Amino acid sequence: MKLSSELRAFQDRLGYVFTDPALLVRAVTHASMSSATRDDNQRLEFLGDRVLGLVMAEALLDVDPDASEGQLAPRFNALVRKETCAEIAREIDLGKVLKLGRSEMMSGGRRKLALLGDAMEAVIAAVYRDAGFEVARTLVLSLWGARVHTVQDDARDAKTSLQEWAQARGLPPPAYVETKRSGPDHAPQFTIEVQLRDGQAATATAGSKRQAEQAAARSLLNQVETPSP
Repeated sequence: MKLSSELRAFQDRLGYVFTDPALLVRAVTHASMSSATRDDNQRLEFLGDRVLGLVMAEALLDVDPDASEGQLAPRFNALVRKETCAEIAREIDLGKVLKLGRSEMMSGGRRKLALLGDAMEAVIAAVYRDAGFEVARTLVLSLWGARVHTVQDDARDAKTSLQEWAQARGLPPPAYVETKRSGPDHAPQFTIEVQLRDGQAATATAGSKRQAEQAAARSLLNQVETPSP
């Protein structure tokens, strides 16, 4: 199979050239584009999720040999969650080569977090099927880069931590209010304000309510945990 110029360019961004190009084509084919043969990336996504999980679990053990399971679990979740996979996909412009049906194309599928995250997992599986675990492992660690070493700074669930902070001081749980929604329907931006009963508040904007809530909670946590001068 001969790859298009776009997919050949994607291989350069990915840092891997496929021996079996059909695996790459399948990895970037969304279910909205597939035929009755189901020749899409869903099965590869299933496998890629497991390959990624094993790579990250092993890497975290190597990075911090003294960490407990309780410390490792949130770091692992932060590294393998769909948002992180989508971030990596954006860095290598995976959305540009996704094969989508017309409906997904019209609704901005190339920028959707879930589609990008799923496709990234499918690409990992395609590399694994093409060249084996060690090659896939090397590629994943290269793509994830410093995240494996810095993840402890980002792994904390900000909403949970903020709620625990409030409860420890006798305050009710924080309230999250959507104050603005902007952008087109296929790529909305949500602005969320988180408020504490004592009047402290913070605001953040992101492409999903969940991301905006987490970002707002993290911002407010930084405020309340920073000692006053």
